Amino acid sequence: MYARTWKLNLLPNFFEPVFYLASVGIGVGAYVQQMGGLRYVEFLAPGLVCVAAMNGASFEVTYNVFIRLAFEKTYDAMLTTPIEPDDVLVGEVTWAITRSMIYGGCFYTILVAASLAPLPASLLVVPVLALAGLLFAALGLAFCVRLPAIDFFSYYFTMFLTPLFLFSDVFFPLKERLSPAWLTVAEVLPLLHPVRLARAAFHGGAEPLRVAWDLTYILVLSALLLLYARGRIRRRLTN
Repeated sequence: MYARTWKLNLLPNFFEPVFYLASVGIGVGAYVQQMGGLRYVEFLAPGLVCVAAMNGASFEVTYNVFIRLAFEKTYDAMLTTPIEPDDVLVGEVTWAITRSMIYGGCFYTILVAASLAPLPASLLVVPVLALAGLLFAALGLAFCVRLPAIDFFSYYFTMFLTPLFLFSDVFFPLKERLSPAWLTVAEVLPLLHPVRLARAAFHGGAEPLRVAWDLTYILVLSALLLLYARGRIRRRLTN
């Protein structure tokens, strides 16, 4: 299906980062000269790459999965073939990671064209996009399989993803604005970890222990959430 619609799907992903960079990066950047030792637009760019990846995975595993699960009964039809619920889960997670890399890759391409992604160092952001896709695929699926109605997704996007977008080191460095106690609380925020990895890929200065913590957080939380989603999906598709 995506092979038939990819041109229409790609266009918004090229325009969205342009709007962000123009309105926030250039607009606010005219008043805020530096942020975290960088030009504001340079500080902003790595975080927005991760936001694009987050959105790509999140939209795929929320509305799309719920419609296939609850309305179209697509998975029920799939299970009449020689596949198992685990195959359905792996397929959805893999496709969500792919979508996150398409979204993030479009954003990254624009940043390279605008000379905001130093080459070749910034190419390290590509695996970060996959990790962000995995994390938010797991988060979205764990939420999706619990929902009784599609209307509850407005809470997920408004009360969860939007605060992550605003308070995960994307627009300002948390360490310069929060107390040590609040910085500890901020470590719970899922988006913070891929954002830090992406900024390290773009601008260097990565601390090995911090990188190890960010990778561990992403992989462990993703594994736990996918185990939970696996159990819920198996019950829903086999009962």
